[in-house]
Amino acid sequence: MLASIRPVQSLLLAIFVMMAGSGFLSTLIGLRLERAGSGTMVIGLVATAYFAGLVIGALRAGKVVRRVGHIRAFAAFVALLSASTLTYALVRHPVPWGALRLIDGVCVAGVFVCLESWLGDRAEAGTRGTILASYMVALYSGQAVGQLLLRSGGGVAPHVPFEIASILISLAILPVCLTRSAAPTFAQAASLPLRRLFAASPLGVAGAGITGLLLGAFYGLAAIYARRLGLSLAETATFMTVVIVGGVALQWPLGRLSDRYDRRRVIVSGFALTLGVSIALATEPTGVLLLALGFAFGGLSFALYPLSVAHANDRLLPSERVTASGQLVLLYSAGAALGPIGAAAAMTRAGAGGLFLFIALAAGAMLVFSVWRLAATDAVPGEAQRDFQILPRTTPTAALLDPAGDPDDSQHQVTT
Repeated sequence: MLASIRPVQSLLLAIFVMMAGSGFLSTLIGLRLERAGSGTMVIGLVATAYFAGLVIGALRAGKVVRRVGHIRAFAAFVALLSASTLTYALVRHPVPWGALRLIDGVCVAGVFVCLESWLGDRAEAGTRGTILASYMVALYSGQAVGQLLLRSGGGVAPHVPFEIASILISLAILPVCLTRSAAPTFAQAASLPLRRLFAASPLGVAGAGITGLLLGAFYGLAAIYARRLGLSLAETATFMTVVIVGGVALQWPLGRLSDRYDRRRVIVSGFALTLGVSIALATEPTGVLLLALGFAFGGLSFALYPLSVAHANDRLLPSERVTASGQLVLLYSAGAALGPIGAAAAMTRAGAGGLFLFIALAAGAMLVFSVWRLAATDAVPGEAQRDFQILPRTTPTAALLDPAGDPDDSQHQVTT
């Protein structure tokens, strides 16, 4: 394994450091807006601006990379993200913060496009799975570690978390700029009509979009939920970290289960359990029960996106899988942009628990749709199912890392 990732270790270090710096900003900004007296809808709109920036960046960053190259584009995106992060300490109003979150989203997407296309170029058929797994570990580990930086936000120096975040983001430039690995030529998957994708896998398409709705709502407003339960800043950081750790811990076991049995039934079970856990969290539990439910929520909800992609891949031609995975990322991102608005409206009417009532409603709607698809179509034969892969929900470029999209795969298409 170490030999497989050695050629890309500088890229993995860069994503870990950058996520440690930027991964907790959504949590921090939500908390700061609430402390400044902003309403829940305002906080939700600011969160939506970030996810909208991710969509814009995912669609546009490739042109920048093609024009100036990977290293220069990466340095430009990181520098702008670092500057944006420092600006939060200078202005304290939701309107400019919303604009800054939009910029953050564009920059983070640009970083993902640079690194993921570079990793995809360096990955070979025998190492693609290892590199993908290592990338996911680096990304989520950095995000989990970053949550702990929330603890630095108290006292008489409220600007310190933004400064620490900016320092870490700036340091992410070094591994990439000093790497001896030659930057590749930027490659991008061809487009696939959404109508064709939905016709092949309605469950995969709907699952990706609804999962974005769930997790966009969670990332945008979970910290507000925790604080309104009476958790301290340190306890809020612990809650967010536990959810992310749960998301990493349970993805692989659920994925392996979906390889052995009808994947649709695992998806149905996943949404059903997410519905149950969300209802439990909506009752506003505290203490160990809150952390246990948070761990379960992360483990279940984080697995729903890669399960949906795997199901879609089961029903597509080999030549369509990379492009389809890219389209599903955009659907996830569009859902994530809408999630904070819906959750904010629910919290305005129902209090803190409204966040998970909204998530439960979305999961319940998807559960009904999933059960209908289960009854309406036949299962993909076990020998025709693709192996499950843990996939990042970042940009369409990440699809180039998916081993299921290897063009030499002779797997036939299974239609609905």
